[in-house]
Amino acid sequence: MRFFTLFAAVILSAVPLSAQENKNYDFELVKDNFAASWNIFGNGNHDVTIVKDEVQHGTNAVLISSDEESDAFKAIGFNIPSTFGGKKIKLSGYVKTENVTNQAGLWMRIDPSVDFDNMRDRPIKGNTDWTKYEVELKLKPSKAKKIVVGGLLVGPGKMWIDNLEVTVDGKRIEQAPSKELDKVQQDQEFDAGSNITLNNLTDQQIKNATILGKVWGFMKYHHPEIAGGNHNWDYELFRNMTPIVLAKNDFERDAKLLSWIASYGEIEACKKCKETKADAVLKPDHRWITQEGMSTTLQETLQNIYKNRYQGTQYYVGYANRQVGNPEFKNENGYEEMPYPDSGFRLLSLYRLWNMVHYFSPNKHITDIDWNDVLKKYIPQFVNAKDELAYEIAALQLIGEMKDTHSNLWGGANALNEVRGDKYPPVHVRFIENQLVVTDFYNPELKASTGLALGDIISSIDGKNVKDIVRSELENYPASNLPSQHRDMSRNMLRSNNETVTLNVRNATSEKTITLQLYDQKDINGYSWYRKPEGKSYKMLDGNIGYVTLANITNEDPAAIAKQFQDAKGLILDIRNYPTAFMPFALGQFIAPRGTEFVKFTTMNANNPGEFNFGSPLMIGAGNIAKKKFEGPVIVIVNELSQSQAEYTAMAFRAAPHTTVIGSTTAGADGNVSNIPLPGGLRTMISGIGVYYPDGSPTQRIGIVPDVEVHPTIKGIREGRDELIEKAIELIQKKAK
Repeated sequence: MRFFTLFAAVILSAVPLSAQENKNYDFELVKDNFAASWNIFGNGNHDVTIVKDEVQHGTNAVLISSDEESDAFKAIGFNIPSTFGGKKIKLSGYVKTENVTNQAGLWMRIDPSVDFDNMRDRPIKGNTDWTKYEVELKLKPSKAKKIVVGGLLVGPGKMWIDNLEVTVDGKRIEQAPSKELDKVQQDQEFDAGSNITLNNLTDQQIKNATILGKVWGFMKYHHPEIAGGNHNWDYELFRNMTPIVLAKNDFERDAKLLSWIASYGEIEACKKCKETKADAVLKPDHRWITQEGMSTTLQETLQNIYKNRYQGTQYYVGYANRQVGNPEFKNENGYEEMPYPDSGFRLLSLYRLWNMVHYFSPNKHITDIDWNDVLKKYIPQFVNAKDELAYEIAALQLIGEMKDTHSNLWGGANALNEVRGDKYPPVHVRFIENQLVVTDFYNPELKASTGLALGDIISSIDGKNVKDIVRSELENYPASNLPSQHRDMSRNMLRSNNETVTLNVRNATSEKTITLQLYDQKDINGYSWYRKPEGKSYKMLDGNIGYVTLANITNEDPAAIAKQFQDAKGLILDIRNYPTAFMPFALGQFIAPRGTEFVKFTTMNANNPGEFNFGSPLMIGAGNIAKKKFEGPVIVIVNELSQSQAEYTAMAFRAAPHTTVIGSTTAGADGNVSNIPLPGGLRTMISGIGVYYPDGSPTQRIGIVPDVEVHPTIKGIREGRDELIEKAIELIQKKAK
């Protein structure tokens, strides 16, 4: 349901602490202007009012109501500055509902991207009397900058909210201890801006800025004083950026860099530092130290830092999950309060992302451009970004250089979304046979008014040729491969800020021009990648062939699937979706023998940034889900919608002895992700571990390559056929003979 993504991404303006201290969680101080202290937001047409005739406490309560059948939501939120410490923060309050068909609930979010809960997994529905509910999160004071609390209603119905209370470790929030600040957090000199203005850099200055960014990132993850968390490394950059970037020549630049490095003292000899493993899949890439034209003294200084690099718990990076091994980028400030950061912060954004990828991406060696060359390429674009939109586009295109479908631009990218438009089409389109094709209608009642039919080819939009649009916009859609770029682009092709778009459309026999009405997002039942099926995730098809879609599978389904399909002629596992439950082992044990290897990972060595090593292969097949393993043919269906967990699941199923994978290349982005905050409240991610088949064959960018390539056709779409399922049935029937 799309509203959850929108809801989690909302950035609200801060409410002063004085507003928090007026103890207005019970709404008793609210008079005529509720919005003066509470934010109201969401994509629904719900009414939000203060009522006095239905209260749990005192004289006031809040009523959120709607009679429209949709997935749209409306929420109220109260902002609390994170100026206190503690382990857990709890929101409690009373809710009453009437005719709620989707969800009502309390919610709490800790920014930036610390934690979030909106009771999605325990929704309040139907008709309920006043009942107390609670939402509790781990506070993580060192990361938290703001806590937002409130209530929300999704879809139609009525919900009353009253008598909210916020507590920290069981005590009222006013009694919470003050936040303890570490050395980095105590440095607040540049909280309001870097006071740096750079533009139109000369070639020498671009070279200086390139070397500065690489030295800054190297120091961040290697120098004991920095990696150990003794300095605010963002702000140390600002203290030294201008004189180094504006240095007149290499000699002056290197002298300033050496002086800066020396200010952090002598480094003790490292007794724990180990050589990079000879069989490491990736080894630290320090070519730039000798290839950027730095002085011999500066080169030797940096090499000495590497030789005696920090070996403790890093302040800025660690393991998100030690068992998995992907990096967690810790203690990084997203500076959400500055949507258009100044030139110092924009360069910080570039430096931060470049170095995170350089030292902690398991896939940086498979980009189209040598990652060492990326920093210099983007310095002018970041420095010269004239407004918020230009900055967001610079960040988006930099992210695109990673060629990672897990990586995109989220968070505060408001200017980019404003340009793309807030009006949406009532039709779903995909690129089929290199054409933009109508593949579904969001709202059946609007189908006739669109003038479109399934399989219609859209050749131009508002007078612009679709192929020209694709060529000009492709670099603004980061992904591992072209099918994934087309997948993501198709969602925005018909977006606009206008009420209509003019389309040139052709079908099998004719060509026409139509004006397509666009709608607010809340007014259409749109979906992002695919339509979620209704009913059970599994069914028996004609010919005694079992069919399972992972689009709505549950943890309870595998046992029922094994029982019902034990004697089926064949089994179709449809992963043209993102699985709703983790199935590699739960369902894999039905089709694979015990001890079947299917994947192995590369993970970082935090004590030697840039080194990645293989772990042991993982296996499926263990478990007693069925009396015997399924021995019939298994057909796994994938396409560009199959991403991350879907690809991982396909790898597991492919390892079974009777499996054939059909369809088309997947998204090419597997493995646990690592979040990266960027100045301006922007956010991206990287695939944090390398994912390989047991024989060492890679999957990143390549995806899950099918054994039998099958694509939908325009003819098949016009005829309402699923040609991939047809092919799966055909293969099963052949194999079963």
